[in-house]
This record gives sequence, structure tokens and C-alpha cells, in this order.
Amino acid sequence: MTMKLRLAAVGGDVEAQYNLGLQYIGTAEDPQTSVHWFLKAAEQGHALAQFNLGLLYAGSQGLAQDLERAIFWYRKAAEQGYARAQFNLGLIYNSASAKYQNIMQALAWYIKASEQGHSGAQNNIGLLYITGQGIPRDHRKAITWFEKAAVSGDAAAQNNLGMIYGSGKDMPPDYPRAISWYGKAAEQGYAGAYYNLGLLFANGLGVARDHRQAVDWYRKAALLGHVKTQYNLALLFESGEDSVRNSAEAAHWYGKAAEQNHVGACYRLGLCFDLGLGVPENGQRALEWFRKAATGGHSDAQFRLALRYDSGQDGQQDCAQALFWYRKAGEHKVVRAQFNLGLMYACGHGTPVDLLQAHAWLSVAAQNGMEKASSHQYKIESRMDPAELLEARRVLQELLEQHKLLG
Repeated sequence: MTMKLRLAAVGGDVEAQYNLGLQYIGTAEDPQTSVHWFLKAAEQGHALAQFNLGLLYAGSQGLAQDLERAIFWYRKAAEQGYARAQFNLGLIYNSASAKYQNIMQALAWYIKASEQGHSGAQNNIGLLYITGQGIPRDHRKAITWFEKAAVSGDAAAQNNLGMIYGSGKDMPPDYPRAISWYGKAAEQGYAGAYYNLGLLFANGLGVARDHRQAVDWYRKAALLGHVKTQYNLALLFESGEDSVRNSAEAAHWYGKAAEQNHVGACYRLGLCFDLGLGVPENGQRALEWFRKAATGGHSDAQFRLALRYDSGQDGQQDCAQALFWYRKAGEHKVVRAQFNLGLMYACGHGTPVDLLQAHAWLSVAAQNGMEKASSHQYKIESRMDPAELLEARRVLQELLEQHKLLG
């Protein structure tokens, strides 16, 4: 069969060329073999071959990504009215790098695909209108486009409609409609809908608050790898109603979310190991997870990491690292970190003595409500002459303008 197909393809049969290209997709052979035969068919105007060339050049099947070629071949198929090519062309213009991004082009191609009933294109037009990405934000137009996709069974659009009706952002919340659309998406196994139904039951929005129901919905999404749900499920197990509290389950789901680099989960998993909640107490594991969360920008993790480096708990004392992480946390408005940072600069702990920096950070901590920081600030000011005090106020103002540390 393959030999007959190859002979027909070599003889110029366009369908044979296309089908031979299909046969080589996903095989161990070089993807260039598929490219070769698709190219033969595409040059004869075969829309599906043109579309598949676009897919390959967009980075599928291990071929190096070449978006210019992908756009070229998608456009060839799109201009012949092939809806999937029109949609994929819209995706590139919608979400590619700045070199290729063109929201108006994306919208134009989405509209062409949507006119052929492509529900993904209809949903994405709705997303453009609800986010206001490159076009004026219009929630009513968003609803219109989401509904077009939702009534044809698009689960993402059904979930998006649920979020519009349930958010209360652009109109009073309509929870019955939200629940109805979430339910339709959930019937199709859509993880985001499971998550949103869990949110409603967890918070008593449009339904009686019921953490058992929330756990049931969250678990469905969590098992599908939905990271926000894994984190929320862990929070419920940690601090929800007594009927669902389970510290071992909390640690388990924090771990699942942390494996997907959810920064908040990394921090709370660190707390679990630090305090022995649902897992054996283990300071080293706590330190590892605090470090991961801190590196991801979690301010409380940065502060706890600084405390450990400062004290040497669960590792070797490292004052320079303590100073670094106190500053990171301080820049994120953790007041205790601002205070400790001021003291380190004042005492030369992990850094040469720097009274200007000490004064600045203690002033910030005092203005953020830490009373004992004021007394330390005044002690430093008493050691300064008028010129130094003027410079200290300049450094403080510069710090405040650079990092917006108050409040």
C-alpha cells in the first residue's frame, strides 16, 4: 500500500502526496519527510497540506519553530476558507511574541473562523472583548460571543459565561445562570468549571456554604492537575470547616501544587514541614520549600528564610543571606523585615554599618506601625549632625519613591 502510495505521490497525485505526509507524522523518521510530501501537495493548492505545514512549522512533531513559515502556510489554507487554519492564524496574531502580535489581525481571522461555526474562535473573540486586549472592553459583546460557542457545546465558553454571570464585575451577579453554565462545562469534565463550582460552595455564593461539596468539586479539578484548585483544596483541608479538616490531605495537596511551582503552596508546604502539620516535622525540608517560595517572590517566605539565615536554624548562619532576604521581604512591605533590616544596618550585622540605610528602614517600619522602630530611629538621629540628618531624609525619600514601601 505504501509503495503504491509513494508511486502515486512521485507521479504528482496530490492526495497521495498529502496522505504520504500524514503517514510520516509521528514516526521515528525525520519530520522533514512529512514536510517534503506536504510541501508537494501544498504547492498544488491542497488546503489540508498547507494547514499541516503550518502546524509543523509552528513547532509540532519536533520540527524547529519557524513562525514566519507557519503564518505563510496557515494563510494559504485560511484564504481557501479552512476554518482551523483561520483559527490558528488568529492564535499566532493573538498570543505570539511582539514581532508577530497583531490583535486586529487575530480578531479578523477569528471572525472568519467563527462564521464557519468554529467555537474556539468564538470563545477567543469573547476573551478579547472581556479582557479589552487590543480592542475596547465590552462585556455585552463578550457574552454574545461566548454564548455562540457555549450553545454549540464549547466547555471553555460555558465556563467563561459562568464567570461573567458569577463575578458581579460588569453586572449584578446572577448565580443561577453562573451555576447552570458551570454545570454544563463540568458535565464535559472541564477542570475550570469544577474549580468555580468549588469556589461557590466554599464561599456560599448563590448556594448554602458547604465545604464538603466544595471539597468534592475541588477534588475533581485537582485530580486533573488544576493547580489553583489543588492549592484551594489544601487550604480547605487545613482551615475549612471541622467536617473537612485533614492536615495530611492539606500537606498532600500543597505538595501537588508545589510540584507545579505554585508559590503559595511552596510556602505553606514549608510551614507544614516546619510545624509538623500532616507530615513529620523536618526543618531541612521546610527550609527547601521556603527557599523555593522566596525565590518565587513570596514575601512571608522571604521573611522566614531570612530569619533562618539570621539565626542559623536548620543550617549554617549566613548574615549576608539574611540581609538579602530581609531586604526582599522589606521591599514587599513585610514590616518585621523592614525593622530587622534597619537593625542589621545599624549594628553592622552581615554588612558594614550604614546609618543612612538603618535610619531609612527603621523609619519605614515606624511609619508602617511598628512602634519600637521609632525609638531606634530617634537614637540614630541623635548621633547625626544636621548635614547627616538631611542626607538621611534624602535617602529615606529615595527609598520610598523607588519601592513604595508604605501601607
